[in-house]
Amino acid sequence: MNLAVLDTGPLVAVADTDDARHSECLEVLSRSDLIPVIPGMALGEASYLIGKKLGAAAEAKFLAGVAIFRVDAPMPDDLARMAELVEQYSDFPLGGTDASVVALAERLNVTKIVTLDHRHFGAIKPKHVNSFELLP
Repeated sequence: MNLAVLDTGPLVAVADTDDARHSECLEVLSRSDLIPVIPGMALGEASYLIGKKLGAAAEAKFLAGVAIFRVDAPMPDDLARMAELVEQYSDFPLGGTDASVVALAERLNVTKIVTLDHRHFGAIKPKHVNSFELLP
C-alpha cells in the first residue's frame, strides 16, 4: 500500500476552485498510486474552513466527496504523541491538527504527507524515517 496522510491545506484547496493551488492538489489526490488517509482532526478543520469561506453548500459537497477516503480518528497513543509534538515544536507553533498528521503517519508507518506547509512539515523529525516526503 502506498498511503499518504493529508493535511488540511490541500483538502481546502481542492474544494476551492479559485485557490491558487487547486489544480496541483487535485492532481495529487487523483493519483492512482496513492491511497489518501485523512486524519479526523484535519477533516474537521478543513470542513470548518470550507464552510466559513465558501458556505454550507460547498461544505456539504466537500463532506460528500471525501466519503470515498479513509478517515482515521486519533488513538490514545496518538494523542500522547501529539502532545509531545506540540510541546517540542512550540516555536513554530505546531498545533494539534498538524501534530495529528505526524502522529497518524508515524502510527501507519507512512512517509508521504500531502501538505501545502512544507516549511513546518519539512522541519519535523518523525520517529520512523529521517524526514517526510512532501507532496505536492
